Amino acid sequence: QVQLVESGGGLVQAGDSLRLSCAASGRTFSSYAVGWFRQSPGKEREFVAAINWIGGGTHYHDSVKGRFTISRDNAKNTVYLQMNSLKPEDTAVYYCAATMAVAVVINSYEYDYWGQGTQVTVSS
Repeated sequence: QVQLVESGGGLVQAGDSLRLSCAASGRTFSSYAVGWFRQSPGKEREFVAAINWIGGGTHYHDSVKGRFTISRDNAKNTVYLQMNSLKPEDTAVYYCAATMAVAVVINSYEYDYWGQGTQVTVSS
């Protein structure tokens, strides 16, 4: 069992930056691939970024490429999502998810564990 807790969300202006954290407890976190997803009102949850178990592989949704960076510190059992040049359309609840896998995982249905989410609001 893995417990995930997101933090770092907030209200910012367009062009600002935020860094989200996903802290894990439970089993050895380094064995898990991790992804970030987001959901805004009236929309389905969508993939944002993912990182493999050791941090050498990443994948991003086209809408965030060049602006967001996913990274992990397995010694701290934490995955980060650095979000730069934020846009109003980035407004959503952001969730991290984990699954025991070596490769990058981008499909939400493949994730076994989810956090409770953290709200990101970007004003124009």
